[in-house]
Amino acid sequence: DEVVIPDLIIREQGENWVIYTNDSGLPDLRVSPDYVAMMEEQGTKKTEAHRFLKQRIYSANWFIQAIEQRKQTLKRVMRSIIDRQPEFFSGQIHELRPMKLLDIAEDIKLDISTISRSTRGKYVDTPYGVFELKSFFSEGIKLENGQMISNHIIKQALKKIIEEEDKQHPINDQRLVELLKKKGYPLSRRTVAKYREQMNVPVARLRRQL
Repeated sequence: DEVVIPDLIIREQGENWVIYTNDSGLPDLRVSPDYVAMMEEQGTKKTEAHRFLKQRIYSANWFIQAIEQRKQTLKRVMRSIIDRQPEFFSGQIHELRPMKLLDIAEDIKLDISTISRSTRGKYVDTPYGVFELKSFFSEGIKLENGQMISNHIIKQALKKIIEEEDKQHPINDQRLVELLKKKGYPLSRRTVAKYREQMNVPVARLRRQL
């Protein structure tokens, strides 16, 4: 199995969550003092060597600052996720609320494309396991009582039904619609089929085991 190295680590301290960036194994980035000394030796001379050193030091400092800014953005994103998913971070890890990238973008006053880049392929180590940040985002489904719930919860219910089905007589999509409705999740057949496909579960006839 592929080993996932988390980008963030969160731990509970009292009533607060502390967020760390996982810098283990990463080099400590800094501009070499030798280069700074060499430039200072040049003084105010406008030589080619002086211009070269100045440009390289500027580029290195810009790169270091960009890395640090990226870390801080990721921590701000994680803080917003924690605030928006209180049930999950109280240990009820299947109780996710509907949440979009736009919600986080509005929370921390950054462009949605920045949030998308920041979270892509990123993982967080929590007391409940390691999770990909994108797993916290899901669409909302409105129930008959008006309550909005995450489609992640419905997918979990759908997964459980399929896992427990009679493998010789697998349940077709229409029957899945009926069983989900009994659980309080009124979905169209098209939506159930979409969720099933997103979970990489084939149609009933292909799930049949002789």
